[in-house]
Amino acid sequence: MSRHRKIFRRFIVSAGILLLAILGVSILVTLPLRWLNPQSSAFMVRSSVPVMQEWVDIEHISAWMPIAVVASEDQKFPTHGGFDFESIQDAMNDSEGPRRGASTISQQVAKNLYLWPGKSFFRKGVEAYLTVLLETFLSKRRILEIYLNIAEFGEGVYGVEAAARAHFSKSAGSLSRHEAARLAAVLPNPRLMSASRPSRYVVHRTSSIERAIGYLGGPSFLDNILQ
Repeated sequence: MSRHRKIFRRFIVSAGILLLAILGVSILVTLPLRWLNPQSSAFMVRSSVPVMQEWVDIEHISAWMPIAVVASEDQKFPTHGGFDFESIQDAMNDSEGPRRGASTISQQVAKNLYLWPGKSFFRKGVEAYLTVLLETFLSKRRILEIYLNIAEFGEGVYGVEAAARAHFSKSAGSLSRHEAARLAAVLPNPRLMSASRPSRYVVHRTSSIERAIGYLGGPSFLDNILQ
């Protein structure tokens, strides 16, 4: 065997081992989420202020909250495989530039749990890979439950339980339709928008989300994935 062929063979073997190691590690950090609640997230770790967050199982969250975030962030969540390609295409074709993000709830879970802010192709590629793993190993119900517990609703405020207490002085299980829509309204930029001191934009966005909730049919829209 020639020297060049040996070098090439070693490269292929090394690359294969590296890929298997990456696959193994990524499975180890995603598969256990089927049973274990994440204690923190990459975004919480980077927070420059004290973090408020308390895990609450989805059955103890107001039925208005899951449908509010789906109506606001990802209306195709129950049926897509992790990516909303139509929204991605619409954002790319917008002549004035994308006005809204095309990230699904599954993608946001991958980003918030494991990654860093940024829009590089490498980060987006890692996010896509982790999204596929989450959709493979976890149910839609579990993905939504994790999202509701790690999403940022204000500076240092993570998860709906902390958000409900910080903004409305009540538990996540007691949120009304309007309050749930108000919390969902600030998700695109929770550090600049406030659910308890809403700007005119947040008020308008809240109304739009409430209309979307009605259009989808209310909490029953999610019955198939939450049962």
